[in-house]
Amino acid sequence: MNFVWCLVSIWLLASPKVWSYIVEPGPVVKATKGEIWPKPKTQETFQRYYAIKRPTFHFQTANLTCDILDKAIERYQTLIFDVGKDVRRTAFSASSINKRSPKKSFRSDRNFSGYLEEVKIDLKAPCETLPHLRMDESYEILINVAQASIESYSIWGILRGLESFSQMVVLSDDGSVLRINATTITDRPRFPHRGLLVDTSRHFISVCTLVKILDGMAYNKLNVFHWHIVDDHSFPYQSRVYPELSAKGAYHPSMVYTPEDVQKVIEEARLRGIRVMTEYDTPGHTRSWGVSHPELLTKCHDQYEGKLGPMDPTKESTYTFLFNLFQEVISVFPDQYVHLGGDEVGFECWASNPDIIEYMKQNRLYSFEMLEEKFIQRVVDQIDALNRSSLVWQEVYVNGVRLPDGTVVHVWTGNRQDLLHRITLEGLPALLSSCWYLDHLSTGGDWRKFYNCDPHDFVGTQTQKDLVLGGEACMWAEVVNDHNILQRIFPRVSATAEKLWSQEDVNDADEAARRLEEHACRLNQRNIPAQPPNGPGVCL
Repeated sequence: MNFVWCLVSIWLLASPKVWSYIVEPGPVVKATKGEIWPKPKTQETFQRYYAIKRPTFHFQTANLTCDILDKAIERYQTLIFDVGKDVRRTAFSASSINKRSPKKSFRSDRNFSGYLEEVKIDLKAPCETLPHLRMDESYEILINVAQASIESYSIWGILRGLESFSQMVVLSDDGSVLRINATTITDRPRFPHRGLLVDTSRHFISVCTLVKILDGMAYNKLNVFHWHIVDDHSFPYQSRVYPELSAKGAYHPSMVYTPEDVQKVIEEARLRGIRVMTEYDTPGHTRSWGVSHPELLTKCHDQYEGKLGPMDPTKESTYTFLFNLFQEVISVFPDQYVHLGGDEVGFECWASNPDIIEYMKQNRLYSFEMLEEKFIQRVVDQIDALNRSSLVWQEVYVNGVRLPDGTVVHVWTGNRQDLLHRITLEGLPALLSSCWYLDHLSTGGDWRKFYNCDPHDFVGTQTQKDLVLGGEACMWAEVVNDHNILQRIFPRVSATAEKLWSQEDVNDADEAARRLEEHACRLNQRNIPAQPPNGPGVCL
């Protein structure tokens, strides 16, 4: 055995390719410095830069203001002052310990153009109170000798501009001061709906963690928090109309979202320009509803005897219950859209129930798809009657439900190009999620597969493509909870965020890798525990 091992060792030493593979480390992605994520529409950056003089640096409102802007200024001033604080604290002591000579002072740098003490915030129109689908998120940034300003006709644009400005602030090379380059930016998003779905049923996610997720979304300019709040496994939403749903359907009395909790999430999202869109999936994914209201669900027979299936679509009481609940939901969640689900409805239980079979015969329903269509049609019509718009998963469309104008079809599986073509050809708006499932894990660097997906990658006219509102990354919670959900989301969701914000020609993954390396470190600095995006590397 020793002789064989010696021969293998000699061969390894003699083989340059094998030896280099063993001893040479993999490539390290070098992070950028002061680059913006997601990439702006147009940006011109100059070599000259300004030092940010603390503690005198401040934002100054030059025109209109409101509570959203006041609180944003407070948040971002804190974020800017925190840039590199740990490095600044140790830079000089580390230098003396290692007996290195101090770096050249920034003041002697010929590109140093002075101090930046004030940035004007020019909001040119009164604040809107709630973010919405068609909100204006465009902004301009100007940093030069004459002035430094962030301008927008919308409070939402000001928020995005503040985020971009904060990302350009970096630590000087000598570690002694914050700096920002002279820059001109004109920016706006490519798609109006840029979302993140978070599932809080399979594992309960605390309000504290949800707010941190909202922070991370704002740092990526995402603007829709799709709250998949209930499902088969638990019903954590505490209803005022039906409090027994969470009392019996939640995992534990401590694992519910009280009305105060829900309002906190909505308010924290509003302050960051993020819509909160809730989902109550029906008729499937409803086992937790049946813990307190078994009459809502279908009684199974034959080999499924003793079990409960999807909601019973034959009972008028089912629709009365749903209407009462949705009346409450729209009074709690102010967004124009309610997601009704409609996906993954198993027909086995319906097929085993003689009452449902008889109902289908009497109503000339020749397939379970037609029965599902009848159910969804009633629920969609309820939301329409409540003056709200619906989103539905793609099965609802595929099964032929007559959807009211403006109902959004959410694509999550199958041939996305074909589905997007068909949906938009019929004049319906669409969202894409099928290529952005964050719960699908692979090796490090899997953000690239998300980055290589584009919502307009299908054959269709410009009118059809204009009907694609954007998309959402989905964080289903089978294997995440408070302890690891942030690491699974960030920075992988950043790839989706850039595809939905930046222009179509921003598609160089290698170039993006360097900016994402910096952005992940930036998220870490801001207390978002983002995982390394590219493999070996370091965050100061």
